[in-house]
Amino acid sequence: MEDVGNRVNIAQSTIGKDAAEEGFQSFSEFWNYIFFELGDKRTNGWPLLGSPIPGLTILGVYLLFVKWLGPRMMANRKPFDLKEVLILYNAVQVFFSMYIVYEAFDGLWLDKYSCFRCENVEWEVNDFTMRVCRGFYVYFIAKLTELLDTVFFVLRKKDRQVTFLHLYHHTMMPMAAWGATKYYPGGHSAFIGTINSFVHVVMYSYYMFAAMGPQWQKYLWWKKWITTLQLGQFCVAFIHYMQVLFDKNCNYPKWSVIIVLPNAIFFY
Repeated sequence: MEDVGNRVNIAQSTIGKDAAEEGFQSFSEFWNYIFFELGDKRTNGWPLLGSPIPGLTILGVYLLFVKWLGPRMMANRKPFDLKEVLILYNAVQVFFSMYIVYEAFDGLWLDKYSCFRCENVEWEVNDFTMRVCRGFYVYFIAKLTELLDTVFFVLRKKDRQVTFLHLYHHTMMPMAAWGATKYYPGGHSAFIGTINSFVHVVMYSYYMFAAMGPQWQKYLWWKKWITTLQLGQFCVAFIHYMQVLFDKNCNYPKWSVIIVLPNAIFFY
């Protein structure tokens, strides 16, 4: 009987091991299919675009720092004076955003794209499509660098500005930009990147001048219009993206509306 029991245990162990191996193989195949086979071959091999793990790790460390580690580190410290750092940082963000706006207008909106129709992704490999892919990638990298907005709030002990909406926006935008660059670089979502970058030219220009000191305050009368501009972009993005649903010739994925439209409503 003991021998029979041992054989049963061995058989159960073998079955369990085989099931685990099959499960791991199935998960591995699913992972490769979702994150490698489905990805755009033009951008799949670019840094941070292959697997979602590096990007999610960055966002995880970001949230850990701004919600837990940073506030505890600053609890018994005075706020850091980051004047020079903020001037440089905001200047870099202005440059980033201006570059994206230039690329978008020079390469898309003044040539092939129109705001008044659905724009499908072009999958060919040529100078035009690769320029679009690079523009999307730069936009994605820009969204990652904007995580420093919150880091600087924490280091300056501006904790009241680290709101739920702020964190939601700063985590969702890199994720959405990652997905667009990896799977659909180009097409209809280019409008969102363009208008968002234009708003950021204005916004980060204001932050840059404000960081220069009180002597610049008299030139910042347009501060009150920034919030209106920010909210306006979500309204315009909402209206523009509706074309994906109602244009019969539109091949841009309609499921993307699930991501874009609720966020536009949420922020408006």
